[in-house]
Amino acid sequence: MTEPLLRLTGLTKAYPGVVANKDVSFEIQPGEVHALLGENGAGKSTLVKTIYGLVKPDSGTMTLEGTAFTPAEPRAARAAGVAMVFQHFSLFDAMNVAENIALGMENPPPQREIAAQVRKVSDQYGLPLDPDRVVGELSAGERQRVEIIRCLLQDPKLLIMDEPTSVLTPQEVAILFETLKQLSAEGTAILYISHKLEEIRTLCDNATVLRLGEVVGECDPKATSAREMAELMVGTKLHVPEKAAKPAGETVLALQALSAPAPHQFGTALRDITIDISKGEVLGIGGVAGNGQDELVAALSGEMRVAPDMVQFQGQPIGQLPPNARRKIGLLAAPEERMGHAAAPDMSLTENAIMTAMTRENLTTKGFLHWAKARRFAEGVIKDFDVRTPGPANAARSLSGGNLQKFVIGREILQAPDVLVVNQPTWGVDASAAAAIRQALLDLAAKGAAVICISQDLDELMEISDRFAALNEGRLSAPRPAQGLTVEEIGLMLGGAHDMEVAHVDA
Repeated sequence: MTEPLLRLTGLTKAYPGVVANKDVSFEIQPGEVHALLGENGAGKSTLVKTIYGLVKPDSGTMTLEGTAFTPAEPRAARAAGVAMVFQHFSLFDAMNVAENIALGMENPPPQREIAAQVRKVSDQYGLPLDPDRVVGELSAGERQRVEIIRCLLQDPKLLIMDEPTSVLTPQEVAILFETLKQLSAEGTAILYISHKLEEIRTLCDNATVLRLGEVVGECDPKATSAREMAELMVGTKLHVPEKAAKPAGETVLALQALSAPAPHQFGTALRDITIDISKGEVLGIGGVAGNGQDELVAALSGEMRVAPDMVQFQGQPIGQLPPNARRKIGLLAAPEERMGHAAAPDMSLTENAIMTAMTRENLTTKGFLHWAKARRFAEGVIKDFDVRTPGPANAARSLSGGNLQKFVIGREILQAPDVLVVNQPTWGVDASAAAAIRQALLDLAAKGAAVICISQDLDELMEISDRFAALNEGRLSAPRPAQGLTVEEIGLMLGGAHDMEVAHVDA
């Protein structure tokens, strides 16, 4: 066994009321692809922030290539050879690729030299990227390439990747994995965080599992099933969502040639979307990020108004109704961006519950809030959806991303909508919580509600959807029964092969 590249010994970090990491110890070898697994709130984010110099541990030590490693800030971590690709891209849409990469450099060379370096690295690692393209025009997969190439230009010894495939098509995932395998073969170690356990099994050499801030086990992902890893993460048997048999219901929501201009320079126009959604149906809509998902949710929720007849709810035109009016009649939506859009960061969970449940839960009378009733509703969401928080008085920003996601989805489901539109319902959520959310969506449909689930997780869509359609450049393909669809067919649909799919349906 060679000297480990990175060794963590007894790392502990506590915040008021919670121990994020407790006596965490493990090693990463040069060239190893090492998975870091754990349910939401297990301490993964705190740990990688410690490695990257964003968090200072209360106790414990780190060594990098046998030398004490105590980065006071990310700049020091990068200088030592640690790079990180975050789950949320940190790019400026109005700047080109080379300019964005220069922003991540301490002493950037001239733009011409950066552009040449980008072309060289992109060719070397099979990541096609034009350094002169404006970032706002790039797909999600191309944006991720910018982040990866920015890291590779640092010639890292350790590359940390946080949920790197959440916005990629199957074809883009294959390209990414080839790149990571090449890096590994060249000696770069990779610390890989993902809730997609089959990806972990495909890519990773070893895995360390955290639960409630502590290391509870290690495993060889290739010799361990996804279910076994999930159960090790949560410490209990994993529930598998079950669909209930249900008869086809009548149409509850109809989109008639729904079209809308892009809301801003880098948005996506909606183009002639026509589809009917029935009571009790789960319609899955797949698409790579940036192909009109946010615009479609806005058009359905009422945040973006369209011609009245373009959106029809139970036979009535509602295209001009605002969000609260749509909520009142039973059309609810949960957007993708949970912090800042679905929830106000500095407001309590009770206040966040009021913001969308005020009308349907009758939380006001003549302009006065029923605080006790609102608090009980928030407590119900916390209890039913296992939201890990001290209580409803806590601010939204105090929750981990996965727990806030559970609160946001639970808040909408408990209002018993007739139609629920959800965008990325289990994004960044651990396997157990994801299974619970999917089951809640299936249960809602079994009670007669129509569910529109927009997601980039194809396994999720195939698990819960009755029909599947793909969104590409603002156009929606003809829906097909989800049962029997292959990943290859779905990948083609996501890439825009709609004409082929429509012809297949009409034949």
